[in-house]
Amino acid sequence: MGRTHTYEVAVRWTGNRGTGTSGYRDYGRDHDVETEGRPDIAGSADPAFRGDPARWNPELLLVAALAECHMLAYLHHCAVAGVVVTAYTDAVLGSMEQAGNGGHFTEVVLRPEVTVAEPEMVETATRLHEDAHRDCFIASSVNFPVRHTPVVRVAVVA
Repeated sequence: MGRTHTYEVAVRWTGNRGTGTSGYRDYGRDHDVETEGRPDIAGSADPAFRGDPARWNPELLLVAALAECHMLAYLHHCAVAGVVVTAYTDAVLGSMEQAGNGGHFTEVVLRPEVTVAEPEMVETATRLHEDAHRDCFIASSVNFPVRHTPVVRVAVVA
């Protein structure tokens, strides 16, 4: 039997403008996401849903969680395989389809750009994205495709 991990957060609505939810336009979507020992995350709705564009929204947080999980699993696999990663960035694109009052994500595409120390590491570094995808807890928990289109480069030695 596997181990069980739990994650506790609190979400606190801060968007009461004095009349609560008396009307659709009368309340703010602002909220704070909190957990013990960490900075709060200033959240809101997506601007398309009357949210504050300066705050994180749930859709962005989901896409970010997928990217972070893949990166962390990938770095682990690289370390175990002897692939030295010297830089990693990802420009992730999530697509959500809205239908009436509901909607769902249709896919998330991870586009990691990885720099490795030696040319001999490129093939393994590219292949390890498959292992990272398989082992990403978040990707295996969602009901839409999470694809990845990695680019692996060799570090330039000055």
